[in-house]
Amino acid sequence: MDDSAIRLFKTTLRTNNHSVTKTRLIVFNLLKGQEPISMNSLLRIGKNRFDRASLYRTINLFEEIGVAHRVNLGWKYKIELTDKFAHHHHHLSCTNCGRVIPIREDDELEKLIIQISDTHNFSASKHQIEIQGLCSKCMRLKVVM
Repeated sequence: MDDSAIRLFKTTLRTNNHSVTKTRLIVFNLLKGQEPISMNSLLRIGKNRFDRASLYRTINLFEEIGVAHRVNLGWKYKIELTDKFAHHHHHLSCTNCGRVIPIREDDELEKLIIQISDTHNFSASKHQIEIQGLCSKCMRLKVVM
């Protein structure tokens, strides 16, 4: 991502009557180009540049104004940037180790979603698909056990 993502981020904050702060910029930059990430991992890679409460407030704000969203993994979740700042994609989620694997640009899946919406006379504004199961590493471990 280039400077246009930062400009869009700053514009999004200002349009929603929020200021651009150091913590918000740091957290946004940590999320850029990143696979879905847990709050603990964000805190760890933030390396004392912000505290836990600031991170949670920042992520709550990002969710509220459409900068980031949650990828639910059972009762846990990870955070990633919305389609406004990243390419639209879906996820494969490992129920054993928690790994989240993005499914990149699948035209057939997108066509199917449109077809299903049309069949039900439904106008979809957004969607997120998550397929749960075991990643290849966990499948190998299960076979060994």
